Amino acid sequence: MNQKGEAEAASEKQPNLSENQAQNPWSESALRAASGEAGEALKQQERLMARAKLTPNFPFVGKSVAVVKVFELIERVANTDSTVLILGESGTGKELVARALHEQSERKSKSFVPVNCGAIPSELLESELFGHVKGAFTGAHSSRMGRFSLAHQGTLFLDEIGTMPASLQVKILRALQEKEFEPVGGAKTLKSDCRVIAATNNDLDKEVAAGNFREDLFYRLNVIPISLPALRDRREDIPLLVEHFIDQLNSKKSYQIDGLSKEAMDALIRYPWPGNVRELENICQRLCILKGSGRIELTDLPPKILESKSAVPGASPWGSWMAQGFPEGGVHFDQLVESFENELILKALETTRWNKNRAAQLLNMNRTTLVEKIKKRNLAQS
Repeated sequence: MNQKGEAEAASEKQPNLSENQAQNPWSESALRAASGEAGEALKQQERLMARAKLTPNFPFVGKSVAVVKVFELIERVANTDSTVLILGESGTGKELVARALHEQSERKSKSFVPVNCGAIPSELLESELFGHVKGAFTGAHSSRMGRFSLAHQGTLFLDEIGTMPASLQVKILRALQEKEFEPVGGAKTLKSDCRVIAATNNDLDKEVAAGNFREDLFYRLNVIPISLPALRDRREDIPLLVEHFIDQLNSKKSYQIDGLSKEAMDALIRYPWPGNVRELENICQRLCILKGSGRIELTDLPPKILESKSAVPGASPWGSWMAQGFPEGGVHFDQLVESFENELILKALETTRWNKNRAAQLLNMNRTTLVEKIKKRNLAQS
């Protein structure tokens, strides 16, 4: 063989590096970089968890993406005076997040004053918030200081802000903007330097559109929104939460619970938890009281959990499909991917009550891209 032939043969034996790299983009350096990033993310997660545990009654235990985002937001905005609006279903821990914001701020040495706007009759709410002078109304036998005054230099937490009557909303707006107000029946203007944190399980966008909530007050409250995930949307955290609650009860009440069997834990993970973390905590307390000691078994669980153990409302079929493997005829890849995308989009829209801005944030997607997909695929609200 001549020299030219030998060179060509040698060339054929050499691997095509560009083709190999295209087929395997994960080079050794890229893998090291990805490993380093994952390690840093884990350290950040652990740091946030450690700091959260130092906060009394901190509501979140878990390592899901949604929970870590809440940790990060609390850490970032706690030591500011910005108004925070906490959004989430009942039982997700909105007041406890407000307390965590207070405890991690420079105002922590002052009062944290909670007000449940939905639990106080509308005709008494103004007096509760701003106070009243003697003789302001029937039964006002003496003057009384309001919650804005009690929270001076501290934190005022307005829970269920969406239920506040329209007549009072304008006065709240002034108190937020000017830091001043008048007590019921009084002529003297009082001042209060308090940080206001509000919470609601209502869709305030819809309330504003319906004319039930002032738009200017909504924007004044919604400076920094914090959305709390429902427990059904972070099921991977349920074992950690159960362990946390049981450890607390064992320590405080001297129970001797050794945890849960796999079957019992699986049933808890599958349950839809309409009452969210509050319901889970109550169930753990009930189980510890009735069991006393030993391991909690499937038969120890309440009937409502046992009845729903075979199905999860809204659960994705993809996990079970992947476990079964490919059908004999194979699958249509593009159709399968589009179907999965549609399910993700609908889930995000249902979670945010069809608020496209918030749904796009959940999906880490541009709002315009989300809107295009909804229109193109005829995705409609059920």
